[in-house]
Amino acid sequence: MTREYQRCTRCVMDTTDSRIEFDENGVCDHCRNFDQNIKPYWKPNENRLDELKAIAEEIRASRKGDYDCVLGLSGGADSSYLAYVAKEIMGLSPLVIVVDTGWNLNVAVENIERIVKGLDLDMYTEVINWKEMADLQLSFFKASISSCDYPQDHTIFATLYNYAVKHGIKYVLTGSNNSTEFIRPPVEWLYMNDVTMAKDIHRRFGKIPLKTYPTCSMLRYKILYRYVYGMRRVYPLDYVVYDKAEAMELLHERFGWEKYENKHYENVFTRFFEGYYLPHKFGFDTRKNVCSNQILAGTMTREEALELLSRPPYDPDQMELDKQYVAKKLGVTAEEFDGIIEQPSKTPADYRNQMWVIRLGVTVSKLLGIEKRNLRV
Repeated sequence: MTREYQRCTRCVMDTTDSRIEFDENGVCDHCRNFDQNIKPYWKPNENRLDELKAIAEEIRASRKGDYDCVLGLSGGADSSYLAYVAKEIMGLSPLVIVVDTGWNLNVAVENIERIVKGLDLDMYTEVINWKEMADLQLSFFKASISSCDYPQDHTIFATLYNYAVKHGIKYVLTGSNNSTEFIRPPVEWLYMNDVTMAKDIHRRFGKIPLKTYPTCSMLRYKILYRYVYGMRRVYPLDYVVYDKAEAMELLHERFGWEKYENKHYENVFTRFFEGYYLPHKFGFDTRKNVCSNQILAGTMTREEALELLSRPPYDPDQMELDKQYVAKKLGVTAEEFDGIIEQPSKTPADYRNQMWVIRLGVTVSKLLGIEKRNLRV
């Protein structure tokens, strides 16, 4: 039975999240979880510099070579501001890792160059084998599931974690933060890290062996890397006042950094995936969770969010150009690509997966207080 459409009266999450729950006032469980499990411990208007400096001392003490930590830089606001905080506020010597998946726009490449040069940082670039990347991405489209950004997203984090462990660097800095990510996209929108599913999809639809494509399963980085190799992830943006608009202004003034239309739109594939594929095929709009984060963080009003959501995710003419570009890069015609996209939708349950492991991991993380977000798997 089709569920009657409903939108939260406080944020803008709605029943396109099929498991969303509302109270008698129409407030969703994402908002209630924020009030109960995040807001009491979150200090968005307080610079916790003493805590941050203590963490920085631990990181520096772990240094055995030229660098005391690594951080991934995409050219987006979060990772760019992270680099600034790491160098200028924490006084660290990070190695910047850039993963070239073949999709970055020129503005992202230029932003990376500006940040690296402006902060006088060393950079290592990992270029992913394009044939392997394209074959895996096309396989995900043929699988007809919502998580077609998995091949790119996964390999970025896998490269970062694998590099740190290989070179004995104990700390990985991440731009993930409560200010912009305490409402995660529902799992049905963007399925989690599942190497088993990716291998099954590629086995069914792929043509090129994945000989060099970097992978890192959840068990590997959460257990082996953490408890055997001692790799730790640190979230510096949770210790500083992170007003994204002010951060972008600082980055622009200090380094000439340029902003994008939406979060993650520094990458043409992600722009097409989030701006067209998800809304068109599944009715999922990731702007809803991004805007809901901002509403609860107090950096956007609900009225502003609704006005934004009334507009297309991005310019329709640009979308059509992007679709043709993505199809060509993936090695199919625009007509073939349209046919693939219009195939009946499927879910990860249609393929081999490790959902039980993910469920167990989320449950344990919540019991230990490590995970406070409203993740339903």
